[in-house]
Amino acid sequence: MQNYEIGMLTREDAFKTDFDFKSQIRRSALSVMNNIAEGFERLAILEKRKFYDYARGSNGEIRSMTYAGEDFYPQFSDQFQELRQRCIRIGKLITGLIRSTEQRHS
Repeated sequence: MQNYEIGMLTREDAFKTDFDFKSQIRRSALSVMNNIAEGFERLAILEKRKFYDYARGSNGEIRSMTYAGEDFYPQFSDQFQELRQRCIRIGKLITGLIRSTEQRHS
C-alpha cells in the first residue's frame, strides 16, 4: 500500500522534474518491502534480523523524506503527513517482527 501511495503521489506534475526526490522516496519504499521479503526467506535468525533492520532503516528514510517533501511541496502537505503516519505504523510492525524473530532465537 505504501508503494502505491508513493507512486501515485510522485506521479503528480509537481514531481515531474524532481528526479532525485522522486527516485529516492520510491527506492526507499521498495527497499522496505524487498528487505522484509529477503529477511523472511533467510534461514539464519541473525540474517533475518539484519534484513529486518535494513527495512526499518529504509522506512525511517521515507519518514524523513516526508518532512522534506512538505518543505519542497507544501501543496501536498496532507499527503506527506498521512504517509508519515503510515511510516510510523509500519515501523512499529517491523519492530514487532524483529522482536518476534529475536524471541524465537533465544
